[in-house]
Amino acid sequence: MDVQPCGHAAYAAGFRGCAHLVAEQPPDHYGRFTGVGLAYDGLCEACAKQDDPPVIALCVGCAERLDDCGDVVGWIGHPEIRHHDTDPGGTWTTADCAVEPLDDRCVAALPGGWLVLAEAGLVRVDGDGTSSFVAPVSLPVEPSDLRSADPPRPAVHTSADGRHAAVVTDFGRHGVVLDLVTGTPVLALDRGDYRYRHSSFPVAFAGVDRDAVVVAATDWNRLDAFDLTSGRLLTERVTAWSGDDPKPEHYLDYFHGALLLDPSGRWLLDDGWTWGPDGVTVVHDVAAWPGGDVHATEHGRELAVREVWDVPMAWLDERTAVLQPIGRPAVPGVEVHDVVDARRVTAFAGPVGRMWGHDGVLYVRAAAGLERWDPVAGARTGVVEGFAPNAHNPRTGRFAELAAGRLRTWTPAPPT
Repeated sequence: MDVQPCGHAAYAAGFRGCAHLVAEQPPDHYGRFTGVGLAYDGLCEACAKQDDPPVIALCVGCAERLDDCGDVVGWIGHPEIRHHDTDPGGTWTTADCAVEPLDDRCVAALPGGWLVLAEAGLVRVDGDGTSSFVAPVSLPVEPSDLRSADPPRPAVHTSADGRHAAVVTDFGRHGVVLDLVTGTPVLALDRGDYRYRHSSFPVAFAGVDRDAVVVAATDWNRLDAFDLTSGRLLTERVTAWSGDDPKPEHYLDYFHGALLLDPSGRWLLDDGWTWGPDGVTVVHDVAAWPGGDVHATEHGRELAVREVWDVPMAWLDERTAVLQPIGRPAVPGVEVHDVVDARRVTAFAGPVGRMWGHDGVLYVRAAAGLERWDPVAGARTGVVEGFAPNAHNPRTGRFAELAAGRLRTWTPAPPT
């Protein structure tokens, strides 16, 4: 064990900082990126203003005190973004299609094509661009709120078997689930009137073996599962609290947000928030619901706390989730989490935009096109230039871009 430059006989932490951070109560500090991955040097406010401030290697104890007592309040410079681009290859189709989605969230995958929410209602679009009307959709008008940063917007979600669709208002209160065979509504969705303007509508269809089940918010802090064949509530329980009596054991002080189910149908990502306000991404074990744990979504596992929410997230496989952005203060890029162990596996800078996972590869819709990222190497490995998909079919891997009277699809080549 050597005496480190910080003056302590201890093991080296592999972290550098200015000498002013060596203290029993280290101050809040800035991080100056070194240009190697996400590595950075810690700098006090005075040193952060210098062009080339001196830094020293810190011991493990100094680094731990800095992490426990001082916060990073800002970043200087930029992290390394790795590009190892090759030709993405893949298979293309292009067809004329006159169906216009209401917005970017109004295209969803069906087993043999795509479901589009257009001005007239839901329309089925086949791979060759031919379309057929499915059903009109009527939702309550959401009142405008000039205080909200995000105006209400429509969005459509589909079940894996293509039998049902949910049409909801993100940053709104209401939604409806329809049977796509009969074209009739089977369940009205309402998440209550408290703070619903701050997140996308929480809704997701259950896994492949339970397509007739939908999970949706029925209050700001409550998720429920419904059998769409009968309309029966599957998760009867008590979650309300008046604030006067002792707080119930399973009371949840958390605002649910956008939901995303993993490929196995067990884990449900929840992009919600808590007062601060802070974005808090949680994962729920919804397979525990039918197993008897009716409060499964009242004690989800916390994955990340950030300054923002309603941000892109994706599944790489049945236990690996990818979240944007990195940490706080936020760094543009992604965190990769093991949801079973509830731990962050890695993080890397670069990906910004709507994203999907397929065959262990991360795809990100960026300004230049659809980017392909290797989450193990933390590097971009290709760009499908000029392609901005609206939707992705998780079973086939096919991406669809429906815009300006044209349907373009691209299917990645199988991994080698």
